[in-house]
Amino acid sequence: MPKSRKNIVQWRWNPLHARDLNSRPGNADGTASEDGVAKRDLREDEATLWRMVVRDIKPLRSPRAPRRMMPVAKAEPPAPMPEVARSAPVVSRRSFVPVQPKKPVSRPAELAVGVRAPGLDDTSWKRLSRGQMKVDARLDLHGYVVQEAFERLYDFMQRARVRNWRCVEVVTGLGSGQTSGLIRRELPMWLQRGDLRSMVLAVVHPHAANHGSVRILLKTRRR
Repeated sequence: MPKSRKNIVQWRWNPLHARDLNSRPGNADGTASEDGVAKRDLREDEATLWRMVVRDIKPLRSPRAPRRMMPVAKAEPPAPMPEVARSAPVVSRRSFVPVQPKKPVSRPAELAVGVRAPGLDDTSWKRLSRGQMKVDARLDLHGYVVQEAFERLYDFMQRARVRNWRCVEVVTGLGSGQTSGLIRRELPMWLQRGDLRSMVLAVVHPHAANHGSVRILLKTRRR
């Protein structure tokens, strides 16, 4: 008597379930597992068929190679600071070119009233000391304080340089007052200044008995 179709359990093989069936066998009695699907071991013909199906299958992505961890460099201790080399002493090299010794700078002789300057010719000195030399200009310092007297003398000497005067006269007075006496004593020191001393050849009193004025012989340019 043929079996009823209700009593025949029809089972269709699905290749999608083959992996799970092969890797995770079901219960031996054919009961359902925890996921509700009946599982069993594959037969030999089923396994052979499955191997034929999957032999040409290639994975979409190649398995990733395990990453290689870069070795962490160990921190090395800092190198010691190099010792500072002492600089070698500087050795001066001798020059083969002979060095001419510097000539000492000659200072003009100290200016003194009535004293002949070195290098002054006899004719000029006699004419100056005897009051026979023509006076080109005269400056009177009577009534001025010391500072004003010096400023006027300085301006007067600069004009003498520009105008190329040969002989000038400066009146200071005999010194009856305190200011006049101070100007008379200071005048030789004023003429000793570097910017004025280079102009002066000699200083004399025009008269032996009168020291209230002086005549100054100046260096001139050739005309």
